[in-house]
Amino acid sequence: MPDLATLYRFRFNEAALPEKNRIWRVLCSDYFKRFIPADATVLDLACGYGEFINNIAARKKYGVDLNADVARFLNNDVTFLNCRADAIVGLPDASVDVVFTSNFLEHLRSKEELDGVFLEALRVLKPSGRIVAMGPNIRFLADKYWDFYDHYLPLSHLSLEEGLVQAGFEVETVIAKFLPYTTRSALPKNPGLIALYLRMPLAWQILGKQFLVVGRRPHKASDNVRRMATVAASG
Repeated sequence: MPDLATLYRFRFNEAALPEKNRIWRVLCSDYFKRFIPADATVLDLACGYGEFINNIAARKKYGVDLNADVARFLNNDVTFLNCRADAIVGLPDASVDVVFTSNFLEHLRSKEELDGVFLEALRVLKPSGRIVAMGPNIRFLADKYWDFYDHYLPLSHLSLEEGLVQAGFEVETVIAKFLPYTTRSALPKNPGLIALYLRMPLAWQILGKQFLVVGRRPHKASDNVRRMATVAASG
């Protein structure tokens, strides 16, 4: 495993956090809140420095990350869980309304690990709960995808959709091009301009390099979900 604390400190400048939080505050209030009721319980997988979970409005908030150092960046209303995303400690079955993850799935080592994350999301989600996943789309980033030392798993909007379906989710939304690759890219930094960008899907087609895929946990587990759970339990 990479040294996450060292890698994060090298890659992310703490001095840039206020600007990133301004961006995420608009992303949450002007877009992501449509998937997250105000009374929801939200889980942020690989929450990083809390840019999403600190800024989303929700009744109860959890952040999961393997890097214990991120706890100091999370607001007081966020419960931090220092554990793996495929083995979440402290959350019972069917206790979460929305699982959110951004720029995390590409860091998994294999499709088997990704299946484990999907299975754990199904476990903690309530019936009809959502998983909202955003990440770099390999289809539009083949020249930059591997510039990060801890990128292992290439994913497109289509492969992620198939992964969710085979895991047992019902896919509601697939957007191939949503946000630019990073906050250091062409995404405008002014809150008003960010809000305007979010209202102009045509601009997404020009600047967007990240997918957004939303799936829903069905009311009843499919045979495939039960099969995956049996395989996971058997080790």
